Amino acid sequence: MTLSQLGAFVFVARLGSVKAAARALGVSEPAVSQSLAQLRRHLGDPLVTRSGDRMVLTEGGSRLLGIASQIVALGAEAVAAVQPGRPARLHVVMDAGLAEYVAGPLLCLFSQRKQVDATTGVAATAETPLLLSSRLADLALGAQLTGEGLVSRPVLRCRLIVVGSPRGRRDHWLVGPSGTDPASDTSRLLRLLRVQEPQVRVFANQTAAWKAAAEGAGLAPATAHLVASQLRRGELVPIETAATPLASYWYATTLEPVARSGAAGTFMDFLTTPAATQVMRTPDEGVPRSRFRPTVHVSIWS
Repeated sequence: MTLSQLGAFVFVARLGSVKAAARALGVSEPAVSQSLAQLRRHLGDPLVTRSGDRMVLTEGGSRLLGIASQIVALGAEAVAAVQPGRPARLHVVMDAGLAEYVAGPLLCLFSQRKQVDATTGVAATAETPLLLSSRLADLALGAQLTGEGLVSRPVLRCRLIVVGSPRGRRDHWLVGPSGTDPASDTSRLLRLLRVQEPQVRVFANQTAAWKAAAEGAGLAPATAHLVASQLRRGELVPIETAATPLASYWYATTLEPVARSGAAGTFMDFLTTPAATQVMRTPDEGVPRSRFRPTVHVSIWS
């Protein structure tokens, strides 16, 4: 029995499917299925069974889940504890849009100031509480999260707008990967505007969605300050709608103070400083070359 097998079981049980577990852990579905199969053989119990479109726990799986969750969390703590003298480690997860624009300059500035080994990953809102409680992530940046043992703090007030070309199409909506997350601000805006699913086109990243909008392919939701440079250059123009501008916040979420890592607490405090606010508001201004440290994106499989 290994930590990878227990981690696969915990994520399948909490998220309800092998596909969702694989996405959250950053590995392939066959890797999760194989780990789960090995654990089932070792324990002699199916642990989870299919019910409709979800995986549900057996009696044995229900008894195992709490213990397995603690073991996975302790395993992550053990990894962090065996390298004394090295820089503290910090793993931050966020939605795809924030990871694309904000992760690099923000964590670069933090690491330079605090000598922390910082990495980032992308996670859907529904997956994030489990990543935090399992200690596979130290802090989440994005939507407000609720759950036992979690603390969410607003760190930046934003406005969501709609942009497009002056003579572009108005019947297609162009979104980045965060548009597939039901809890994202983009999805919230599309629901308020009653946009139907056949009208939505998803792009590999937010930059590609805004580029297509600038070329007239449709309308794109956008965080106002992140798209400001394109608006100044006239590549995009704001489009009035019944629901915009839509107020929103970016939240930092981590475990309660007694359970969170020291690096997570330091980063939570850093996010409310003027320097961090400036970077989050104008990430396209970059950082001085002498201070640049590339952000490392890692899998959260353990």
